[in-house]
Amino acid sequence: MSQSTVTLKLEGLDCANCAYNFKDSICKIASVKNADVSVASNKVSIQYENIDEAELICKIKEKADDLGLEVAGKAKLPQRAFGGLDKGLKIRLLRYAIGGLIYLAALFAMWGVAPFSGLHASYPTWTTPSTWMFALSYIIFGADVLFMAAKSIAKGQVFNEFFLMSVATIAALYIGLHYEAVLVMVLFQVGEFFQDMAVNRSRKSIKDLMDIKAEYANLVRNGEIVQVDPTEVKIGDIILVKPGEKVPLDGVVLEGASQVDALSLTGESVPRSVAVGEDVMSGVINLTSLLRIEVTKDYENSTVAKIMDMVENAAAKKSETERFITKFAKIYTPIVTFTALLLVLVPILFFPDADINDWIFRGIIFLMISCPCALHLSVPLSFFSGIGTSSAKGILFKGSTYLQALTDVGVVVFDKTGTITKGVFKVTQITPNYGITEQELLEVSAQIESYSNHPIAKSIVGEHERRGNTLPSFELTDFEEIHGKGLKAQINGAMVLAGNAKLMDAHNMDFIPDTDGAGSVVYVARDGEFLGHIIISDIIKDDAAEAIKALKAAGIKKTVMLSGDRTPAALAVASAVGIDEVHAELLPDGKVDMVEELYHQYPGTKIAFVGDGINDAPVLSRVDVGIAMGGIGSDAAVEAADVVIMTDEISKLAPAISIARNTMKIVKQNIGFVMAVKIVVLTLALFGQANILWAVVADSGVLFIAALNSIRKK
Repeated sequence: MSQSTVTLKLEGLDCANCAYNFKDSICKIASVKNADVSVASNKVSIQYENIDEAELICKIKEKADDLGLEVAGKAKLPQRAFGGLDKGLKIRLLRYAIGGLIYLAALFAMWGVAPFSGLHASYPTWTTPSTWMFALSYIIFGADVLFMAAKSIAKGQVFNEFFLMSVATIAALYIGLHYEAVLVMVLFQVGEFFQDMAVNRSRKSIKDLMDIKAEYANLVRNGEIVQVDPTEVKIGDIILVKPGEKVPLDGVVLEGASQVDALSLTGESVPRSVAVGEDVMSGVINLTSLLRIEVTKDYENSTVAKIMDMVENAAAKKSETERFITKFAKIYTPIVTFTALLLVLVPILFFPDADINDWIFRGIIFLMISCPCALHLSVPLSFFSGIGTSSAKGILFKGSTYLQALTDVGVVVFDKTGTITKGVFKVTQITPNYGITEQELLEVSAQIESYSNHPIAKSIVGEHERRGNTLPSFELTDFEEIHGKGLKAQINGAMVLAGNAKLMDAHNMDFIPDTDGAGSVVYVARDGEFLGHIIISDIIKDDAAEAIKALKAAGIKKTVMLSGDRTPAALAVASAVGIDEVHAELLPDGKVDMVEELYHQYPGTKIAFVGDGINDAPVLSRVDVGIAMGGIGSDAAVEAADVVIMTDEISKLAPAISIARNTMKIVKQNIGFVMAVKIVVLTLALFGQANILWAVVADSGVLFIAALNSIRKK
């Protein structure tokens, strides 16, 4: 049976630790090959085989129930990933308010503070009113924690935060530390609450990005306008987009001219102009005038769907640090639990005069301090926040693993056309051979190039049209686009070649090579006769030079440009923008070979490649971090890349590196801070020098501070 995939929507998934545990439990199902759990979108995607889908979903629901999650059914495309506040938030807050009032009343009663003055001033016992009020508030705050701990133990998942909190607080109640036990549970729940709020805050920028999807499309059908779901629209259909509406699908403008707002899509604050014949991306907002658009991509292949898919699945690709923390916690938690047990048992068994309550108290504190929640939350939350920050700027990381990898990049390699340059070509020189006119050379070239979609081909055809010429009727057969060389076809019975010097050499043509021009050269021959050559120049992007300067300022060791263009043209572009090293006249496999050579030159250094075309896909897949220009980039390049820049501005590379490095700095700060505090307080607990407030600070306090640090500006 072939492998299949099912994606399910989850409710109650607000914790990175829960996501890890849920994934582990799913992967233990025999027929499951892999599972990706996304906190960002509250989804789980399962790859499976040799099992009925309905049976698998039942098993997934059981696993979800064990962790307090709920499977809400299949996740349908399209849908928004985030709703508003949790539906149980009001009940949760009301519960906390009631429990808090009862807890305060118990404190008043215990310490003899009005209105319970005179009841007692000593420590409470189970015969005093305050004790029962403490017990009631404990149940209100801790019932769900105790329930989850019991379920986890029943399923063999013992060592988690619910178990640690339950054991610690029950032990505190046993030795008479009633108000401390409730305080611990209160602060644990408050910490969980703020954890949820921190996650929701870090989701905000991603939520804004996910809202780019239009809820409907105005489809023109039989002369009438019908509102339909964007998924129902097909390629070739005509849609109308009114001012103020989002463009639901990618297309080309047939009628109208307007300004569109692409802020949520690309991070650009300045509106763009679109007119007849121009492409428009789904997700942008039409601002000024009615647009009539012909759809060029169905919804599943649209810009909106791809961006939503990238963002939703980004959390599935964990960084090395996240994977380490997960493995560390699995070892760390059982060790500290057994250490706490030994801390209680050894003195009691081997020292007859030992104070049992004192050592139980130390064990409680040790357990509370050891809870790894702060690491489990802060590390994924830091990466999640970093991905959200970059998404708001039009920089999409496909996972935190690539965000971490980008921090260590030392060499950045660029494609030329469409990356350093605009990919907008213009004919700058036409040089006919003896016996042929400039017009005839241009016409023959335009005839064969009219069958190609390459930007250079379009520039030649465009130049022919710009001069007021129309192509005469002609018969073209046996058309062949020779990879990395050019075009070959029979035109009116004559064999025509149009391409680079390699094409001429392959057909043993006696041609005159151009050595002076700085652009791309197209040599043209017909029936063995060299007709001349045309030079096409590309326009360098306005931000290219500044982008290279910013990368060097960021500490990038080497910038390299790889191009299929001829050497003079490549050198001219590299010199203009300040690129260190150039390798030209490369086929796609030659670019891969050159990257391999760079790995030998710079051992141990991570390499990033920035490209936009289909020919760049092999290189994007080979390097440590592949970066695609998403605005004009091919689908293959975007698919192969690890990072997608939604605008075609390479000046966003330096900010991407800055966000990645700041994110890793925060991750390291959190790990160092959490471990330092825990080690200090654990040591104090061993020697009986830490009280329960110290334990609270080392657990809930540290968690709260680490969470706030995780979501600060990157």
